[in-house]
Amino acid sequence: MRFVPRLAAAVAVSAALATALAGPASAAGHQLPVGHRSPVVLGAVQADSPGRDDGSNRSLNAEWVTVKNTGRHAVNLTSWTLTSRRTHATYRFHLRLGGHQQVRVHTGRGHDTMRDVYQDRRTYAWDNHRDTAVLRNDHHLIVDTKHWNHR
Repeated sequence: MRFVPRLAAAVAVSAALATALAGPASAAGHQLPVGHRSPVVLGAVQADSPGRDDGSNRSLNAEWVTVKNTGRHAVNLTSWTLTSRRTHATYRFHLRLGGHQQVRVHTGRGHDTMRDVYQDRRTYAWDNHRDTAVLRNDHHLIVDTKHWNHR
């Protein structure tokens, strides 16, 4: 019967060690652990709206990032974020993305639908020439990134 207390102590120490090791990674916003891939990925990006950047809502909404669910099952994106590394503009999701569906995240103002959501910004979110879109889950872990560099 001495085995049971030792086993319980070993389990407690292992759990504490695992928590200590996992804590800083989550807080720092690192990538998902190796072997844990999300079915949600970044797709096409239109960082430079066509035509002149005149700051109009039409021009702002011609700037967008696509978020895709490549899996069969719906994923709750509530509290996930999409952020620009250059401008630090951040959009927080409030939606559930169905299996094999995608949503386009526009910069300007508009009415959210199943296919299009709007950041309701009055300024551009993405750098036309060089930027990185960062998608983070509700645990602040990086799920996917998309970089562009147009000279």
